[in-house]
Amino acid sequence: MSHRSADVVVLGGGSGGYAAAIRSAELGRSVILVEENELGGTCLHQGCIPTKALLHSAEVADSARTASQFGIDVTFDGVDLEKVLSYQNTIVTRLHKGLQGLVDSYGITVVNGRGRLVGPNGVEVDDELITGGAVVLATGSSPKTLPGIGIGGRVVTSDQALVLPSVPKKAIILGGGVIGVEFASVWASFGASVTIVEATPRLVPNEDETISKYLERAFRRRKITAKTGVRVTEVTQDADAVSVTLGSGDILDADVLLVAVGRGPNTASMGYEETGVMLDKGFVVTSDRLRTTVPNVFAVGDIVPGLQLAHRGFQQGIFVAEEIAGLRPDVIDETGIPRVTYSHPEVASVGLTETAAREKFGENVETVTYDLAGNGKSQILKTSGAVKLVVAPTGVVVGVHMVGDRVGELIGEAQLLYNFEVDAAQAAKFVHAHPTQGEALGEALMAVAGKPLHVHG
Repeated sequence: MSHRSADVVVLGGGSGGYAAAIRSAELGRSVILVEENELGGTCLHQGCIPTKALLHSAEVADSARTASQFGIDVTFDGVDLEKVLSYQNTIVTRLHKGLQGLVDSYGITVVNGRGRLVGPNGVEVDDELITGGAVVLATGSSPKTLPGIGIGGRVVTSDQALVLPSVPKKAIILGGGVIGVEFASVWASFGASVTIVEATPRLVPNEDETISKYLERAFRRRKITAKTGVRVTEVTQDADAVSVTLGSGDILDADVLLVAVGRGPNTASMGYEETGVMLDKGFVVTSDRLRTTVPNVFAVGDIVPGLQLAHRGFQQGIFVAEEIAGLRPDVIDETGIPRVTYSHPEVASVGLTETAAREKFGENVETVTYDLAGNGKSQILKTSGAVKLVVAPTGVVVGVHMVGDRVGELIGEAQLLYNFEVDAAQAAKFVHAHPTQGEALGEALMAVAGKPLHVHG
């Protein structure tokens, strides 16, 4: 068996893995990166990038369909899915080449193959042993299904949904979280009749309850049906349709069923437990410094319990590279990581929900919700929604929750408010350009400070 070694060995070339590799190389470490498929992982090839390209095509379709509202005469002739996928693939290919060049420029050795942890310092790939002073596990996640629901035919996960050759006429989406809501938005924009089935009482259940209500209202206006608080009891399919039986007794029929019930960690059959890495329900158990139960073995990204977000992976990858290099970086506050759902309308949040804040700080938590009806730019865009602030008894902003088209672009300022523990009254002094949607955040801060301006009751 041949043998190679480096200061740092990274198993997995997705968001967390390649960030750890690049930052380690920046810090002067030699790095070997093992990747089974293609650099960039789920985010670049089956997740963030291709789905957001689809969502942009969907937005263009909506703009064309509603152009007359803005005084523009446009004829909407439909969606050419082949061209949509070509546009999507062009972006993915360009970014993939850029990432390959970036990794190469840092002198990182990329080994293509399925890696397996074989010791506290070793990874085996085919017939080669690769050892390192530190090993970073970054093997990512895959779409989950539910017991009794087989994937195949007309039952798909997000992976297959991304490359469907035609737009379904009728679609059922099992799961009203981020992935389910985004695909519902795309397919509705492309002309499909969409029903979401969500077991919990509301859509985007991890978001603040106020935001869920705004999103559900917006989806109703778009004729997207949401059946919440109900479970699927049976799924059957034939050559023509898929049939879904709900716990309520309702039976739904469609061309396609998208199973979007979350993603499970890729940790099976990789030698983790045999080497002493503790797992819990398939996830890697780590300290707050992302160390596993094996010395010198770290874990980042979707295999670590918490938000499964590409930018969390980047952040953790950078953190681990600095930890290995002895820089003692600050522990990541997971609540301070921004979260965006890129549906129409968008949802963006950071910090604590009102419920979580009341559990932590008691009943003296203050909230203010500013409706986008009072925001000039939002009216120009013809979007509705809101900005909600959650303020601790000390006056510090501990949560920002937004819904409306393009509000994801406001999350940068919002995360600074939370992460720097900014006093709401102090933040209210900052001026926001007019007319921008950023003013909605400014107006909410002014309302908290007791001097509302453009607030509509």
